[in-house]
Amino acid sequence: MIESKKAFKDFIEYLKNVRQLSSHTCRNYASDLNDFYANCLKKSLSEITPLDIKSFLLALAKKDLTKRSIHRKLSALRSFFRHAEKKKWISSSPLELIESPKIEKKVPFALSHSQIERLLTSPNETTFLGLRDRALLELLYSSALRMSEAVGLNRADLDVSNRTLLIRGKGKKERLVPITETALKWITTYLKHPSRLAGEKKILPEQDGNALFLNRHGQRLSERSLDRLFKAYVKKAALPTPTTPHVVRHTIATHWLEAGMDLKTIQLLLGHSNVATTTIYTHVSSKLKREVYDKAHPRTKG
Repeated sequence: MIESKKAFKDFIEYLKNVRQLSSHTCRNYASDLNDFYANCLKKSLSEITPLDIKSFLLALAKKDLTKRSIHRKLSALRSFFRHAEKKKWISSSPLELIESPKIEKKVPFALSHSQIERLLTSPNETTFLGLRDRALLELLYSSALRMSEAVGLNRADLDVSNRTLLIRGKGKKERLVPITETALKWITTYLKHPSRLAGEKKILPEQDGNALFLNRHGQRLSERSLDRLFKAYVKKAALPTPTTPHVVRHTIATHWLEAGMDLKTIQLLLGHSNVATTTIYTHVSSKLKREVYDKAHPRTKG
């Protein structure tokens, strides 16, 4: 018989080391499981019943949590108890007959071409940091990158001659994506700027030679910093709230689809879980993918 807290810890280690989920995702799982642990009277796993699950859901509802938040916590529990069944810690999951709360799926909105243009041109490219930000924004729209993927890029991931990037996505899965000539122009201009190596007033020279995008201290730009500067440019461009980097990702996917790109290619470029490995690209002609990409992307010739 395994004690619940020890089982939760084992599950989080499994998420980190086997499924290789991000630290942010693992923290969310740990938080949700700890909430449940505090509510289930520290029982062993085999003692937990559907009644305990219902009691936990009732306690969450009394806290005025949204259906989406409750759904997330219930999803974490389902994943944990599936893991517990596979490990033979329990014979069956106490969630088998528990229904998840119905939640309305939010349809993500897409920006118009003119709104995207306002966003991309909002940085002041005459400054070094403004040049960096223009390159970043162009890249987010060029290749539908997630924030974590953009800040995680290394200089070695950029293949200038083939106009591609090696992206490390969710679960550390890798994929190759093309980038537009416009985005490549801004990135190379940023990398060659003298302030990158020499620094300037209030900006330190490069401290991390691997990172593609640096902060003012010469270190790799963080996801939090990217989120902060993105919000500032959204405000400057007077874009609807909430416009996030994910909205830009959804926007370019929508623009690709509207321009006639097939769904399979879009899935490959987005790095969705069923097609997000580098080996998948061996089954798709690089030349054909480039032609489809160049034909469909609204900023290829920018």
